[in-house]
Formats: sequence, C-alpha cells, structure tokens
Amino acid sequence: MAFLFRNRSKPDLAKSAKELIPRVWEAPYSQKAEEDAAKVIAQIKLALQGTIENESSPDSAAALVVSIISEDLLLILARAIRQLPFVSRKDAQTILSAVFRWRPTSSISAEPPAVAYVIEERPEVIIELCRGYEHRESALACGMVLRDILRYENVVALILFNQSSKDEHVSKIHEIDFEASQTGEGIFWDFFPWIDKGAFEVSTDAFTTFREILTKHKQLVYEYLSTNFDLFFSRYNETLIKSNSYVAKRQSIKLLGELLLDRANYNIMTTYVDRGEHLKLCMNLLRDERKMVKYEGFHVFKVFVANPNKSIAVQRILINNRERLLDFLPKFLDDRTEDDQFLDEKSFLIRQIETMPLAPVDPTQG
Repeated sequence: MAFLFRNRSKPDLAKSAKELIPRVWEAPYSQKAEEDAAKVIAQIKLALQGTIENESSPDSAAALVVSIISEDLLLILARAIRQLPFVSRKDAQTILSAVFRWRPTSSISAEPPAVAYVIEERPEVIIELCRGYEHRESALACGMVLRDILRYENVVALILFNQSSKDEHVSKIHEIDFEASQTGEGIFWDFFPWIDKGAFEVSTDAFTTFREILTKHKQLVYEYLSTNFDLFFSRYNETLIKSNSYVAKRQSIKLLGELLLDRANYNIMTTYVDRGEHLKLCMNLLRDERKMVKYEGFHVFKVFVANPNKSIAVQRILINNRERLLDFLPKFLDDRTEDDQFLDEKSFLIRQIETMPLAPVDPTQG
C-alpha cells in the first residue's frame, strides 16, 4: 500500500483521487477507504508543492491543476473535508488554496483559472465550502480557503445573491438576478445560525468570514443592503445583536458600527438611524451587564444622537428619555478615564441631548 500511487503521473493522481475520495462518505465506514483517500491527497499536495529535496516543476504542477479542475476534484475535496482525518483535512485545505491561487505565467485575467471556473461553471464548490461550517471538523479548513477567494468580487456575489436552498440547483453567476429582492433562502442566510448557535470555534470563524463578505467589496455590499435592507437588518438585529452568545453579540455590534460609519454605506446609515425600534435596541445595549457590549453599543448609539436630521420617531424617544439619559450617561463606563476619545464623544452626546427641543421637529422643515 505504501507504493500504491508512487508511479502515477500527476494528472493520473487527480483521476485516482476522483475515484478514491468519494468512498469516505459511502456507508458503511471503511478504514481502508479513509487510508486510500489520505494517501492520494498527500501525494497531490506533494506534487503541487514539492519538497526541499525535490521541487515540483511548474509544467507538472500546471498539468495537475488542470486535471484537478477537469476531474471536478475541487467539489469532491470541499465535500469530503469533514470526513477526512485531521492531517488529510489540512492537506485538502492546502490543495484547494494552491489550486485557487495558481495562474499560468502568461495570464492577465483578473481571476485565476480555478476561481473563474467555479464562478462560471461550478458554483457548488463555493456553496460546499460555506457548508463546511455545518461541521466542526471542516469549519476552520473551509473558512481558510473561503477567505482566500473572497478577494474576488464574483465569489462574494455568488454567496450573497444565490438563493438556492440546500440540494437545489445552484445558480451560476450569469444566472443570478442581482436586482431581485432576497427571500431569506440561500447560503448567505445560513451564516446567521452558524454564528449564533455554532460551537465557539465554528461561530468565531464563521463570523470572520461573514465580516469579510460584508466589508471586502463595498459597492457590491451597498447595493445588496440597499435592495434587502429590511430583511437583512431584521435578521441581523434579531439573530446576532440579540444573540445569547457573548462573543457573537459583541462582534456583531462592533461590525454594525463599522458598517454604519463606512462612507460607502452613508445611505444605509441614514435609513438605519431613522428607525425608532433600532434606537430602542441600541439603548438596551447600553444597559447590558457586560462592559464591552455596552462599549460597542455606545458606538452605535452615538450615530443616532449625532445625526443632525433625526427622524420624528428618534427625536421622540430621546426627548421622552432625556432626563434618564442625562442622569445615566455621565456615569456610563466611568472607569474609562484614560480613553480621551470616548470621553469626548460622551460629552458631545450629553450636550446634544441637553439642547434638543422640547418636542420633535420635522427634520424636513428649515
């Protein structure tokens, strides 16, 4: 068995892998199938990377990459990661990342061949990598591969706009209607429960990927949030801002502040801070028992108060709670005595609340 794959050509390695790896998810469990898959995966990794003593030639690596793509091995590896032993999972991650990064020396394309292929022909690979978060065993490996390809806008577009349910046809990039409102189905919406309910390492890695999806390509995300404002922020507030997970809650509040304060999202920010229910949610964060939740909540709260064109609903809430806020804010996080920016911002908000009119004023007048 140790010599099983030694004499195979590099393209033949991909063909062998296509035959052997799917056996790991076939019932009943077979240790031999797992060992065979592990060996061929290790061989492919060595063929792509080489060793100190035996470097991989560019031509042979290129032939192997082409074979991996043509044999549909990207999808097979993405699906199999969760069922592989630990070392093989790392090897599979390395192979996927290497293939996605590979470019011919003469290439002037914006996207490497493997990335272009999955976007245009095999988007199931991207969806399957996202579904790695359904299993603790595959979450970190799939997350690393995903974040490596999120630099390409079309990958993010596929994740955001694809509305295919599990086991349904996955739309290719040219099949997606980017102007259609979302239904709440599709792989992007699965990130919310993965972050909220996942095991700690799954939740934190899923959030890291989620954050990059929402911050890497600003114009794309702005258009997405503009079209799907109500659905997105309803799900975001109810699932993440109100999460029982401290880490998910804190990270989500911080990301919300970043999204609102990004100049690219100015119109999103003005719409968000017009809503009285959003202000109430934010004011509840200020009363949380955990200091960092309070602190991150403050950075969202200040956007409402600093807005010079507050809606009637927001003005009414602030005016009705003026006395309580003026009593509460001077003592709020009063141990942050060396944080000059926070102290300045808090003083500014206190002055803004003090000088608000006795009754709401139509922001469109005067």
